[in-house]
This record gives sequence, C-alpha cells and structure tokens, in this order.
Amino acid sequence: MRSPIADSWFIAIKQATRDLVLASRGVVAAGEVAHASRSEVSRWQSATDPDIIPLAAVLALEAECGQPLVTGAMARLHGMRLSGEAPSSAAAIAASHAQIMQHFARLMQDMAHALADGQITPSEAGSLRRLGGDVMRGVNELCSQLEAAQAGVVRRPLPRGLDDGA
Repeated sequence: MRSPIADSWFIAIKQATRDLVLASRGVVAAGEVAHASRSEVSRWQSATDPDIIPLAAVLALEAECGQPLVTGAMARLHGMRLSGEAPSSAAAIAASHAQIMQHFARLMQDMAHALADGQITPSEAGSLRRLGGDVMRGVNELCSQLEAAQAGVVRRPLPRGLDDGA
C-alpha cells in the first residue's frame, strides 16, 4: 500500500516525532501526556510503522516540553519557519558531531574486541547493533541540524542520555 504522504515528508515527521518523544522524557512519559500507550507512542516514532502522531498528541507534547518540534518540521516541509526561530547554533552542531565521534569510537573499540577471537557471539552482536544504532541516531540528528542550518532555522539540542523506551 502506498503511503498517503511523500516519503521525504514521512521521514521528516517521524524524525521530528522521535525528537519530540525524547524531549518529552521518553516513550512512557510521552504516552502519559498524550494519553496513549507505550506501544502506540513507539509506533508514532518508528520509521517502519505507517502510524503518524495525531495532531492532539503533537500539541500536548509540544506544550509539555516547550519545543514545537513537529510543528516546526511541518512548517519547514512547506518552506516556512516558525516565528522566533533563529539561525542554527554552531555549538549545537559541534556537540552533535562530538557525540557521534564518541559513539563511533566506542563502536570501533568494541568491534575490535569482538573480532579478536575470530567470531562474534550473539551478545556481542546485540551490543554492537545498539552501538551502531547510537551512531545512526547521532548522524540523523546532525543531518537534521545541518538541514535546519541550511534553511536558516534553529533546532534546539535534544536532552542526551534519555531512554527512548524502544
């Protein structure tokens, strides 16, 4: 079945939803604010699930965290920006880059350790997969910040180390 919205829009809304859930202190807390189950919130932010966050949940979560993350993404999809948005912060971009490098260094270190004996155990594979996911999420965040900088809008840095509950 074909998506009712363009792939680029779908990806942008899903990324903004992930950012919003993180800014709202994770899946469980976001569900409490939005009156939704943990699994429903997880579906909203999953790139592989067709469910899109409902507008009422967007409004509730943005009010809770004080950041118009999904609303801003929707504005950018229309070539607009929200009033009051300033140019993107080079410091936030540098911080995201540094975090990617930390995650990648850890991935390289753990990969070298796992390969030392010539095999990767299921436990090692799971750990490496999680570390790879951290790198990918960091790269996605950096790309979003750079896209915002290119468009002349700001994306506030997300709180780090929050459990997304996924």
